Amino acid sequence: MNDALAVILGGGRGTRLFPLTHKRSKPAMPIGGKYRLIDIPISNCLNSNLRRIFVLTQYNSESLNKHVSLTYSFDNFSPGFVTILAAEQTEERSDWFQGTADAVRQTQRHYRSHRSSEVLILAGDQLYQMDFRKMEKTHRQSSADATVGVIPVPAEQTSGFGILKVDGEGRIVHFEEKPGPERLPDLASEIPGHGKVYLASMGIYLFRRTALETAVADPQLIDFGRHVIPWAIDEMRVQAYFFEGYWEDVGTIASYYQSNLDLCEEIPSFDFYDAKRPVYTHPRFLPPNKVEDCTLRRALISEGCIVMGTEIERSVIGIRSRIGRGAHIRESLVLGADFYESLETIEKTKAEGVPPLGIGEDAVVERAIVDKNARVGRGVRLVNEAGVKEADGDGYYIRDGIVIIPKGGIIPDGRVI
Repeated sequence: MNDALAVILGGGRGTRLFPLTHKRSKPAMPIGGKYRLIDIPISNCLNSNLRRIFVLTQYNSESLNKHVSLTYSFDNFSPGFVTILAAEQTEERSDWFQGTADAVRQTQRHYRSHRSSEVLILAGDQLYQMDFRKMEKTHRQSSADATVGVIPVPAEQTSGFGILKVDGEGRIVHFEEKPGPERLPDLASEIPGHGKVYLASMGIYLFRRTALETAVADPQLIDFGRHVIPWAIDEMRVQAYFFEGYWEDVGTIASYYQSNLDLCEEIPSFDFYDAKRPVYTHPRFLPPNKVEDCTLRRALISEGCIVMGTEIERSVIGIRSRIGRGAHIRESLVLGADFYESLETIEKTKAEGVPPLGIGEDAVVERAIVDKNARVGRGVRLVNEAGVKEADGDGYYIRDGIVIIPKGGIIPDGRVI
């Protein structure tokens, strides 16, 4: 895809992922222990030979900007780049991005100088593997102005998506945002080999460049899903690209938690081990894991961890995690740490009544998310025995029944949550 540009949208406030997005943007969220969500669309682009990439950022963008700038650099003889475009004040505009289409409209002056016939618009908070060259082939063969990635969803999930209806040639003829059950009989599409299905928009759009400039010209059209695509269906030729692989919109605590745990399966739906489609991330020079007298069942242990006398089952352990002897971790995400504490620092913090970084001795962590740089003390129990669905507590949160210790949180010795 040498003649295309990619624009990856950094996402909004991410309120449904709070408190994990309290200090970071959605695309900066850790995934699979050592990666970040932004690595997924960027790696998909690189594996599709699309090497000119803009990342649009706005909310809590410092960690995302730092990760992208440190991770993705090309040599002086390559035309490729991954460039951050942050929301900015100009003589023409002084407000923030108001939506996905508004973000593209406000920043397009930065990539007008780059030659391209097509522009690929992607979200920065989705988990999937796609060869965009196949989408480009569909786009060109159908002489489309825009092509939308679509995926079949069951009827009970349609209320959470924008549902598209296509004709016999795959052209999109109707769009409805989060339809109610009474609308479903009118929204099914006939797909060869699949029968009648409901097609959901994946939030992946490939535009002919001139068509994109026309589509975002009206400042009243601020969002692709709600405004630009419905407008384009009436004014242009909009084609559907039918995708049958794994795809997950990681937009809620429940979906984020489940997407990570699914990686622990024997054959996960998303494959980080595919040598033909590697997922790139920031290279770290960390020591090997130190594992002593542990029981591990379906666990992902990232590099640089110290795990002593621990039982871990169906859990993801992030980089630099330190887990004390006698701890039990089950169906949980431990996102790790940004640094190591020295033995002197550990003794000093203990004397001050503050647990060291990581999970303390004899702690029990079940169905929980322990964010980066958190301190869970000796004998702590994060188990939610009462089955609470939603709560804000002292140093913790519960969302969808999942106990969450926020980034840098401290849970003192012996506490039960």
